[in-house]
This record gives sequence, structure tokens and C-alpha cells, in this order.
Amino acid sequence: MNTPHQETSGARREDDRLVTGRGQYADDIRQAGALRVAFVRSPYPSAMVRAIDASAALALPGVVAVLTGADMAAEGFVDCPVPFKLPQGDGSFAVETPRPFLVRDRVRFVGEPVAMVIAETESAALDAAELVSVDYDELPVVLDPLAARADNAPQLWDDRPGNLAYHWRAGDMAKVDAALAASHHVTRLTSQISRVSAMPMEPRSALAYQGEDGRPVLRVSHQSPHQMRGELAKLFGLAPDALRVLVGDVGGSFGMKFGAQREEVLVFWAALRLARPVHWTAQRSESFLCDEQARDLRVTAELGLDADGRFTALRVRYDVNVGAYMCFRSTPPVSNFGGISGVYTTPAVAGEVVGIFTHTQATAAYRGAGRPDATYAIERVIDVAAAELGIDAADLRRRNLIPAQAMPYRTSFLLEYDCGDFERNLDTALELARYDGFAQRREEARQRGMLRGIGIAMPIEMAAAAGTDWATLRAHPDGSVTLTPGSMSVGQGHETSFSRMVAQRLGLPLDKVHYAQGDTDLLANGRGNGGSSALVQGGSAIAQGMDDLIDKARQAAAEQLEAAPQDIEFANGILRVAGTDHQISLGELAAAVEANPREGRVALAGTGQFTAARPTFPNGCHVCEVEIDPATGLVTPVGYVAVEDVGVVMNAALVEGQIVGGVVQGMGQALLEAIAHDETGQLVTGSFMDYAMPRADDIPDIVCVNQGVPTKLNPLGVKGVGESGTVGAMAATLNAVCHALQPAGIRHLDMPATPLRVWEALQRAS
Repeated sequence: MNTPHQETSGARREDDRLVTGRGQYADDIRQAGALRVAFVRSPYPSAMVRAIDASAALALPGVVAVLTGADMAAEGFVDCPVPFKLPQGDGSFAVETPRPFLVRDRVRFVGEPVAMVIAETESAALDAAELVSVDYDELPVVLDPLAARADNAPQLWDDRPGNLAYHWRAGDMAKVDAALAASHHVTRLTSQISRVSAMPMEPRSALAYQGEDGRPVLRVSHQSPHQMRGELAKLFGLAPDALRVLVGDVGGSFGMKFGAQREEVLVFWAALRLARPVHWTAQRSESFLCDEQARDLRVTAELGLDADGRFTALRVRYDVNVGAYMCFRSTPPVSNFGGISGVYTTPAVAGEVVGIFTHTQATAAYRGAGRPDATYAIERVIDVAAAELGIDAADLRRRNLIPAQAMPYRTSFLLEYDCGDFERNLDTALELARYDGFAQRREEARQRGMLRGIGIAMPIEMAAAAGTDWATLRAHPDGSVTLTPGSMSVGQGHETSFSRMVAQRLGLPLDKVHYAQGDTDLLANGRGNGGSSALVQGGSAIAQGMDDLIDKARQAAAEQLEAAPQDIEFANGILRVAGTDHQISLGELAAAVEANPREGRVALAGTGQFTAARPTFPNGCHVCEVEIDPATGLVTPVGYVAVEDVGVVMNAALVEGQIVGGVVQGMGQALLEAIAHDETGQLVTGSFMDYAMPRADDIPDIVCVNQGVPTKLNPLGVKGVGESGTVGAMAATLNAVCHALQPAGIRHLDMPATPLRVWEALQRAS
């Protein structure tokens, strides 16, 4: 069911380098004489900083400096530069909170940096950090967002009464209220989406130094080098081309390695201040504290249905734990809230999102960035409604699906879908999951003393919603072409997919396509990675760049072959005068252009720039089947099907890899992962001994099928795939768990469905 445009042959180009240890990650780069950094972090979630004494640390051999917020303030650097306003839907705006690079007066979560120790070696820096004495005055703590809204709750910000970060709303609430009141049945569900952390294989890392040309350079593990360069330029009063950001291989980011985060900026500042290279790489235990976390919201959903099981109205409220600080990265629950409509014809939908401050690490974008939450909100309440009404969960969805012939379809809440065939997705997924035979499998499991459940989720997401991307392609005299994309690979396989696009379009051997990413000197602008935009925006920019290169090659070939440009044909790297044997290769033409440069043309190169007019809408149907041992509470996934419509599939193997990886992350959150604090605000899941990550033997075989409906919103017909697996997996997995628990009288269980939580629920039910 894959499209005929896909390309599947050959291994990923980057894999040999990466699996043999020849990758170039940020921590692999060494600079002679580089100083190492250790941060002094607050052990308290809420406290005033009265004084910092670094004398004992400075007395240690090898310690070069201990820098504090006072040092930054003396140089005019106070807070992270994230000016931001969030329209709240009533004409008012919520604004960002100041986030100091190094805390000067008040810490608001455990792990906030208050000082920066710089030494000749990492061990010296770590030893010295333990000797920095900080006088704290502890303050009351609030960790639960609902408790934070109470009248007597500790306040994180004096100008944010009630700890309210924002209150966003949309939709016709009066219409929804009336529709719910008139409904034959209303299902109400309040549930919790757990707090998680991205946990990429490669921790955050930064190395700052002076380049050979005298400009400052930052080598960093990041997903958007141009965005990082822009933030540094604004902060330090530099022209963008007065500094250079370099990003090599990146071992995962998932949205967390975006923006100008504290530690990376501090490394850059320290290198400028000390005029020496400065290097920092987070230890894994440090990552648990300093990396922004994600999700953490309470979902209240109300779904109205008529006597025939048709949806009449939907109302959803999120209470979001934004943590201690808010900036533009705090808004995924808002920016992707429109997905609560799902793939259904619900005539009245309204909702609100309340962001609440607590004494925890800030929550920000993580794979899906609000999309899994929205899919979970609608798909979970549908399953509960199906159980309450005695209707098969698949049948209830089918009754309410938007038909393919209705496209383009404007939902009753915020979004307009350009294309899709949702019923076909459902049919295919049910067939592959052997849905009709589930009752027999459930009975067989019951006879073995096991509980068995099957869960469905029909995700739809808004992808590649905003932004522009760029690309350049330059031909060389040796017949090769260098592709410089604005998109940034952080492990997805862009080097393979983009290089093959170029090789196929230009008719070149793959080894003649050189791939150069992550260097802000090579490209004026670049979007980087995020929002499933790589093919939609980055790939489209590359396609335009190839067209531009071919057009310029025709012009140059016409001069060389003494013909009209319109008479020049291009195929397989050769430019030929139509109907003749007069021809010149792309390499020969590049040599001729470089040998005879003209004003404005010193090389044979093409540029591309693409801005998406509207977002695309990847969609699909996921079916998860699980078995539960009631004696232990262990949940074992035994089957998973993911049918996806990501538009045109450019490389089936890479698409499958993205979906499988996304499904694993979604299942991990549903079954295992949760960031937890004790009542004093201390992190109790501070290592992989406490924070459970999915392993290979936790995951069943995942059947992936692509049956795309090409979009017309970009020249490639692609919709994006980077987040699709996660968007559907969280809801499908938890639906399966709750379906398995229904015979025991359990209506709902919040994630993660760990053995202990499942066992306790069964004990309470019995």
C-alpha cells in the first residue's frame, strides 16, 4: 500500500560511520587547552539565594573561575532573551517569565544553576563545585498544579496571582454547553498525562572557542543551528555572520535541544570572557535535572452522543503544569490543541488550556509537542463512551468519521483538513490487527488466567505548521554536487533521503552527492529540525534548489554550446542540445563557470526557499493489543499495527523507522515512563534505575503500513512523519490496557500502567 514514488534500496549512508564509532558528536571535538565546566545547582525547589562563597573552590589547584549571576549582570546579561506573548482568546495576552542564566536571587526548582565552575579538568571542576557554599533561605513549595491554584498556595511569581501562567480558550462554549445538555448521553472523563523527559542517547553538550578567523565558534548538540546563532547574536550584540555555530552528528533531540538554553549560552559567554575554549557535556544524572521536561497535564473531556451514537459535542480542558518558567517553548498544549477534534464530524467543539506554575523544571516541546495529548483527549473518551453505551469501539468511531469525499473539511474547532481517507485507515488497521478474532483470543487468555485488551487510536496532527526553509546545491568540476540543507538531521536519516533525492533528480551516482549540514557559514538561513518539517519544508526547498540549479545549468550550457536555453535538455547529469550530439556534463559545465567567473556568478549553484502556506495533516489508525497478568500487574504488549497517511513516501525504510521509533516512545510513556518528585520537591526518578525506559523486549513486532493520500500543499506531496508514531501510540496503548481491565470493573487507569499501578487497581477493584 506504499505509494509508487517511494525509494527503498540501499542502506542509510550515515550508518556505517555512526555504528563504527566514527561519528562526530559535540563531545567528540577537542580544542587544545579547553577548560571544563561544572554547574552548582540548587538542592532546593524553592529558596532565596542570600550569598555565594566561592573562596574554597577557587583555592583548589586547576580552578580558573567561579562565575555567578552577579558576574553576568555586571556585563549586562541578565535573563534569557525570549520575549513572547501568548494570545489567550479573550483579547488579553500572557507574557513570558524572566529566566536568569545563573540565578541571582531566587531558585524555583531543584537543579537550577546558581554558579558556574571553570577549571583545567573536568574532575577539578566537579570537585570545586562541591566546595562552592551557597546560603539558601528555604521557601514553601507547591508541586501539584491544582494545589498551586488554591488561595493559600505558595506563589512562584509576585506578578502572577494564583500561579496562573496563561488561560487560553477557543470555540463556542455556549453552543457546546447547549449541545451537551441536549445529548442522549454524555461521557465525562478526567485523566492525567504523565510528566516525562526526552532522554536522547547523546546528552546536551557545547564547546565554545575562537575560530581561526577570530570569530567566536560554538559547537553544540542542537537541532537548529541557525536559530541558536540568531539567539546568541541578539544576546551578545553581534551580527549573525560575526559568529559561527557548528552542529555535527546529533544523537537525538526530540524537541528538547531547541532554543538558546542556559548552559549552552553560559559556555559561549565564559569562552568570550576568559578568551579560552570552554567545554561542557551534561552527565546523565545532570540531564534529569537540567533538561526541560514534557507533557504533565490533567485532561477533562466531555463527549456528547445522540441515541444513534453520533457525536454531538466535545468539551476539553487541560490543566497544564508548565513548571517554574514560561516562554514560547511552553505552549505545545496550546499550539496543537486543535487536534482534539480528531478525525470526526463532531458539530460543536470548544476547549480551554490553563497553564499553571509549580516548583518543577519547565515543560516544553517533546516528540509530538501537544499532538499526542490532543489525540489522547478525544480517543480515550471515545473508548469510555463505547464501554458505557455497549457499542464496539471501532464501530463507534466509524459512525463518526469524516468521509473522504468531504475533503477539504473544516472542523468545528480551528482546523481545516486538506485531504485524507480515515475510514480506509480504520479498515486496514482492523484487518491487519485481526480485530474480528479478538474475542476468541481474549477468551483463550481468560482460560489461562490472563486479561487481554485491544485499543484503537485514530491520530491526526498538524505538521510543518510554520516557518521557511532553505537549501543550496553547488556543482563541482569533478562531477559531484554538494547539498547544503537548512533542515537538520538529528538521527532520522536526512543524509540518505535528501542525497538520494538529489542523485535521482540530477541523474548522478549517490557517491557524487556530498551532504553538508549544521554549519551556519555554509547557508545564510535554515529552519533546523522540528514539527515534522524536514520533507515538507526542507525537502521542498531542496526540490526548488535542484530546479534552480538545472535552470542555471541550461543558461550556462547554452552559452557553451552556442544554443538557445530552451533547446537545452537535461538528463542523467548531461546537458544536450535537443536533436544533436552536442553535449556537456554538469561537471564540465561547473569547471567552465568557475574558470570564467562573471559578476554575480562565480560557481554553478542553485538555491531553494520554501514556505508552507498551510500545515499538513498526517493521520492514521493504530491498534494495540496487550495481555495483563493479574497476579503481578505486568502488561505485555502482544501486537501493534500502525497504518499511517504521511502523504507521498519518499523512502519506505526511513518512514517505517520513524513510525516504529515514535510508537516505542508513545508506548514507553503509556506503560513505563514518569518523572516523579517527593513531597519536598526532590526528584526521585533521577536515574535509569528509577526512570524506566522501554527496552527491545518490552515492545512487540510493530506492523507499519503507509497508504498515503498525497497533499497538494507542497511540491513533494508529503505530510511529515517524525511525530506520527508517538501521536497515536500513547492513546492506543492506554486504551488497550483499560480495555483489558474492564472485566475487572476498572473504568480507567492513568498512565503509566506500571505493574504496581495495575496490580493496585486490580486489588482495589476486587
